[in-house]
Amino acid sequence: MPSRRQFLGLAALAAVECGRPGDGGDNRTSVIILGFDGMDYELTKRMMAEGRLPNLSRLAAQGAFQPLGTSMPPQSPVAWSNFITGMDAGGHGIFDFIHRDPKTMVPFLSTSRAEPSEKKLKLGKYQVPLAPDKVELLRYGQPFWEPLEKRGIHTTIMRMPANFPPSGSARRELSGMGTPDILGTYGTFSYYTTDPFTWAGKDVAGGKVYNVGFNDGVAHGLLYGPPNPFLADAPQISAPFTVYVDPDLPVAKIVVGDEERVLKVGEWSDWVPVTLALVPTQKVNVIARFYLKAVRPDFGLYVTPLNLDPRHPAMPISTPGSFAGELASSTGLFYTQGMPEDTKAFNGHVFSEEDFDTQAQMAGGEVLRQYPYVLDRFRDGLLFYYFGNGDLVSHMMWRAMDSAHPAYKPTDAPFADAVKKVYERFDRVVGETLPRVDAGALLVVMSDHGFTSWRRAFHLNTWLEKEGYLAALDPTLKDDTGLFTNVDWSRTRAYAVGLNGLYINVAGRERDGTVDPGQREALATEIGEKLLQAVDPKTGRRAVTKVLRREEYRDRGHLDIGPDLVVGYAKGTRGSNESALGKLMPEVVTDNTEEWSGDHCMDPDTVPGILVTSRPLRKPAARLQDLAAAILAEFGVEGFPRR
Repeated sequence: MPSRRQFLGLAALAAVECGRPGDGGDNRTSVIILGFDGMDYELTKRMMAEGRLPNLSRLAAQGAFQPLGTSMPPQSPVAWSNFITGMDAGGHGIFDFIHRDPKTMVPFLSTSRAEPSEKKLKLGKYQVPLAPDKVELLRYGQPFWEPLEKRGIHTTIMRMPANFPPSGSARRELSGMGTPDILGTYGTFSYYTTDPFTWAGKDVAGGKVYNVGFNDGVAHGLLYGPPNPFLADAPQISAPFTVYVDPDLPVAKIVVGDEERVLKVGEWSDWVPVTLALVPTQKVNVIARFYLKAVRPDFGLYVTPLNLDPRHPAMPISTPGSFAGELASSTGLFYTQGMPEDTKAFNGHVFSEEDFDTQAQMAGGEVLRQYPYVLDRFRDGLLFYYFGNGDLVSHMMWRAMDSAHPAYKPTDAPFADAVKKVYERFDRVVGETLPRVDAGALLVVMSDHGFTSWRRAFHLNTWLEKEGYLAALDPTLKDDTGLFTNVDWSRTRAYAVGLNGLYINVAGRERDGTVDPGQREALATEIGEKLLQAVDPKTGRRAVTKVLRREEYRDRGHLDIGPDLVVGYAKGTRGSNESALGKLMPEVVTDNTEEWSGDHCMDPDTVPGILVTSRPLRKPAARLQDLAAAILAEFGVEGFPRR
C-alpha cells in the first residue's frame, strides 16, 4: 500500500497529466479545429490581402495568423500523424505514403493493413472463415484526443487522416484519408466503353477500363468487388448491370438490381446501392455513382470506386459503429473512401478538366453538407473537422495558375481560379463557425502543409544508378515495369521507395542486403552529401535542398520502420512516381507533364501550412507537431506527448 507521500506524488503526477483546475481545464471549454488540407500560407495571405477571404481575415484580426511548419517529409499521412500524436515520424512510424517490407522488398501502403483470417473450414468448394478479418492501423502513438476523453471531455473527430480504422477512443469519429474502397485500394474507378482504339492495351493507374458491346441498344456489364473469401478458388465477386441506350436521344438507362437511373450525357446519378453476393446467406453492401460521359459515336460510362455503404459498412469507419449510418440518414449517402476526388480518372484522361472539377465539387460538397449537422450537435469539448478538397484540387489544378508549367494547356485557363474557389468555400465554413467564437469557443483553422507548382520530376533510383549505388540487371531496358524488377540486388548498395525515402541495402536487414551494418551510417552520409550537390540540368539550380538522416528525428521509438535518408527536394521539384515504385528511367530529372501538377512533397521549409486562431494560444505552436499539445493546454492538459 503506498505511503501518504507516495500517494501525494502520484496525485501530483496525475495533475500534470490531466490538467489543473483553474488553468482552463473545465468541461465547458469549447475548441473547434477546422483542418483544411493543403491550404498554402502564401496563397492564403495573398487572397486575404485581396479581400477574397473576409472571414479568415476577421478571425486573424481578432486572434493570430502565422505559417505553420510542416513535417519531414511533408506528405499528408506523415503530417497529420505528427499532429495527431505530437511526435515526428520516428515516433509514430509513418514516414511516407509507401513503405517497404525489407524481407520481401514489396512496397505497401503505410497507414493500415488488412489481414484475412487464416482460420477457415473447407466444405467442398466453400470455405468458411472461423475468425473475422483484421484491419490494423499502423500508426503508433497516443491520439491527442484520448487524454480529453479520459478526463470526461467529449471529442468529435471527423475524417482525421491516418486514422483508419478509427481509434475508437473519441466520443464520435468518422475515418478519412486512408479509408479504402471495397477493393482495399485508395480508390479504383471503372470505365465502360465501346471505343476499341483509345484504350486498347492501356493500363490506367487507379482504374479499370472495360470494353462493352451493344446489341439492339442494350449492353451488359459487371461491377467488380474483391475476391470471395467463402470460395476456395476466391473468384472476384461482382454485381451485374444493364445499360439501355435511347436510339435517338443522348440518354441511357442504367439498371443495377432493383435500382434504375436515367441519365443524359454529362449527367451524374445519385448514389446507387449495390449488393455483392458472397454466398446465399452473405452479401456486401456498397454504393456507387454513375457518370454518362458519351453515347455516340462511342459509349462511355464512368463508375466511381465501390464505396462502403455507410449504413452497412463492411469495415469499421466510425465510432460508434452506427454514427456513419446516422450521418447518411440525416445528410444523405456519401463517399466513405478517404480521398474521393478522382485524380486518377483525370490523370488517366478518362476525365476532362470539367469532369474533374464537377466530380471534385460533388465530393467536397458532401463534406460541406455534413458540417452544419455536426456543428449543430456540438456543445462543448473538442470538435475536429477535416476538409480534404483543397489538397486534391490543388494537386490537379495548380498548373491552371502557372502558365510556365510543362503540362499547362490553353484549355486550363478557365480553371485558373479553381483552387482559389475552394479557399473561398473554406472561408464560408469559417463564417458559419464564427458565431461559436462570439459565444466563447476557441476556433483554430489549420493546414498540414502548403502547396506549390510541381514542374520537375526527380528519378531518385535513376540517380542512384548513375552514381554507382544501384545496379540495373539490364541498363538498356526501355520498358522497365517497376517494382525493382530491373535491379541487380547483389550489386546494389542503396535504393529508393516512396516519394521521399532512400534506403541503404543493409545485409541482414534487407532480403538481399550487401552493405555491412557498420557501414550504413557512413554510406548514408556520403549519399546525402552528394544529393545536396545534385543540379537540375534544365534550370541549373539544386534539385535537393534538404536531406535528413533518420537519426536526426527527435522521436526514435520506430526509426527501424523508416528510410535511412529522407530527401527534401527543391521547390518545384518532386520525387517521380516511377521511382517511388522502383522503376528506372533514362534520365535523372524530367519535366512533369501529368495533370497532377501541384505538390508539397519537397523541402518542408518551402511549403508551410497555416495557423489562424480566434485568440492567441496559451502555448505557442510554430510547428504542426506542437499543435496538439497547444490544443490540450487550452483544456489544462499538460505533458503531451508522453515519451
